[in-house]
Amino acid sequence: MRASRISAEVVARVRELVRRLGQGQGSRGPRRRGGRGGRRGRPSAEVVAPPLIAVMVLLFVLALQGQGEDRAMPRGPAAPSGPRYGAPQPKIVPRSAWLKPGDERHAREAGQDRKRERTKPPPKYDDKVVAVFVHHTDSPNGYDCADTPGIIRAISADQTAGRHWDDIGYNFLVDRCGTLYEGRAGGSGRAVTGAHTQGFNHRTVGVAAIGTFTQGAEVPEAMTEAIARLAAWKLGLSDIDPRGDVRLVSSNGQSRFDKGETAELPAIAGHDDGYRTTCPGAALKAHLPLIRERAAQLQGRQS
Repeated sequence: MRASRISAEVVARVRELVRRLGQGQGSRGPRRRGGRGGRRGRPSAEVVAPPLIAVMVLLFVLALQGQGEDRAMPRGPAAPSGPRYGAPQPKIVPRSAWLKPGDERHAREAGQDRKRERTKPPPKYDDKVVAVFVHHTDSPNGYDCADTPGIIRAISADQTAGRHWDDIGYNFLVDRCGTLYEGRAGGSGRAVTGAHTQGFNHRTVGVAAIGTFTQGAEVPEAMTEAIARLAAWKLGLSDIDPRGDVRLVSSNGQSRFDKGETAELPAIAGHDDGYRTTCPGAALKAHLPLIRERAAQLQGRQS
């Protein structure tokens, strides 16, 4: 029963019914506390009956009202609380697995003004992620996956101590075995503003495939599968179809687009779609259509 939805009209009718019952009993004369030969103080049947009838009538009306509302309001599936299409978060190795105390020092020094000694700024965030940019690190391919943490440390040192960035630019990195690593600080589950695609770091995620994937290079299936899983999860949080295009506003005139210009780019794009570069390499770029289809499949979208 849904008593909270009983209308004022129904309540008024019940009250009127109770009042009439009371008037009907009152016409029989004064109530007696005891009948002939009965115990003093024990209520008679005439005194008890009207309240019981009123309660029964009220319960009956409430039941009818609740049934009527159930029929008038069909119970369909509950409204979804999140995106219509989504994918689970893949396993991501945290920054702590590859960072060392010295690496944090590099990051601090990179974001420090030596004259004023201002420390590295905190992470910046966007409202959501609508696109994923795929990169390669332009480093050797024949590495042992057990060495991946050291490789990421070297990349981080180059970008912070070498190029004086405040942190590693990529949000995520993936090795040839398909292991995903958290790159830039700020939280893998949040929309962290990266430093991976000049002009299009806002509302995007940058994932770097560790290796060099120019024309003719072998692209491991485990690597492309990991990229697809990451993209399906990240884009699913904003209900973005990985096979579609999105609109992004260029924040830097050094990209392929003027500052402030709106660009229509793939939701899963290569670095070269937004910036004049050969990254992510012709071999990896050729796999992007398959990565998009796989990401859409992981989101549960129809082909």
